[in-house]
Amino acid sequence: MRETNSRRLHPAWIVAAVAFLALVGAAGFRAAPGVLMVPLQQEFGWSTTVLSAAVSINLVLFGLTAPFAAALMERFGVRAVTATALVLIGTGSALTVLVNQSWQILLTWGLLIGLGTGSMALVFAATIANTWFVRSRGLVIGILTAGSAAGQLVFLPFIALLAQDPGWRQASLLIAAGALAVVPLVLKFLKNSPADVGVLPYGEPALAGGVPAPEPPSHSGPRSNAAVRALQVLRRASRVRTFWALVAGFAICGATTNGLIGTHFIPSAHDHGMAETTAAGLLAVVGIFDIVGTIASGWLTDRFNPRILLAVYYQFRGIGLLVLPLLLSAEVQPSMIVFVVIYGLDWVATVPPTAAICRETFGADGSVVFGWVFAAHQLGAAAAALGAGAVRDATGQYTYAWFGAAAMCTVAAVISATIRRHAVAREPAPAGAPS
Repeated sequence: MRETNSRRLHPAWIVAAVAFLALVGAAGFRAAPGVLMVPLQQEFGWSTTVLSAAVSINLVLFGLTAPFAAALMERFGVRAVTATALVLIGTGSALTVLVNQSWQILLTWGLLIGLGTGSMALVFAATIANTWFVRSRGLVIGILTAGSAAGQLVFLPFIALLAQDPGWRQASLLIAAGALAVVPLVLKFLKNSPADVGVLPYGEPALAGGVPAPEPPSHSGPRSNAAVRALQVLRRASRVRTFWALVAGFAICGATTNGLIGTHFIPSAHDHGMAETTAAGLLAVVGIFDIVGTIASGWLTDRFNPRILLAVYYQFRGIGLLVLPLLLSAEVQPSMIVFVVIYGLDWVATVPPTAAICRETFGADGSVVFGWVFAAHQLGAAAAALGAGAVRDATGQYTYAWFGAAAMCTVAAVISATIRRHAVAREPAPAGAPS
């Protein structure tokens, strides 16, 4: 491998920076449903359940696409899959402005954007970290995961303002523009692997005397089918108890973030008389502290037992959800600010320790295994988004949804704390797979 001057910036950091921007561009839609739900109801008269169903389809595809996307990245390269995903997100968001029937919102919000976001998401962050970094992997996953929070922070206030004046269609076009604007950077700077630029992964020591640089991996040669690869990894992982513990915990994580707060916090605050722009501003603050919390969690994951970190994160989240119904009101009280700060720090702080346990337990299969665990995250989110909408339609409020989610967080904390340390026999990864 070509040696790099220690004073020069390692190419891995350039790739990580572009990956961060890609995640920011893709995150626009994550901020949209909660803001756009009320304007769509007012214009078309659709129920909360109908719009929650569109979000649920999105979240299901967001999750189920992830493990196959990880395998596709191994076969065709990170750059091609990421660019395609951003185009799908941009197309789905742009087409939303044409909807006038409820099934059309299921197609745009659900199918197109769900496939696009699922092809990137958190499995993209894990793949970049595992492929390009040996040292500071937890920190890098934390930084990249914070990209989604940064996207929420960047887009949410503007989406909220546009949704009111001139209207939700302009907000949808903003989301499309954000996703498509990153595509040229991805195509130019997002390299597939260190071999593409003749370097070792960041932090991997070179052999004494140097070694010849391998040929960059070809993404057109014969390789295992991506779908087969993803299913084979699932079969191997499903025999390990740790996998099911991570699946259960991450399903609850998704239910209590994207599913509930991400989708229903603004409508719930609106029920209590709070202006939508004010509630959107609170979610933007969640995004600010999410960046801090996720990066800090990555740093902690490199130094402490990730199982204990997960247990602490889930339990603090449960306490926050338990008191949330008491905090919602027409005006923002200091106690609500405290909730927003704590919930923001904890929002996706679970990602770095979960990815670390996947890598520790499953080795070369770790990125694809994390894709399947993330699928559970989004299935949990989808169930919670739909279930909370149904609770709101049936009872006129979200209180029971918040209490149920708090109880689930305690379950996740117990499960996480009891994950055992062990190694498993690992089958070799296919040629060209990131390790």
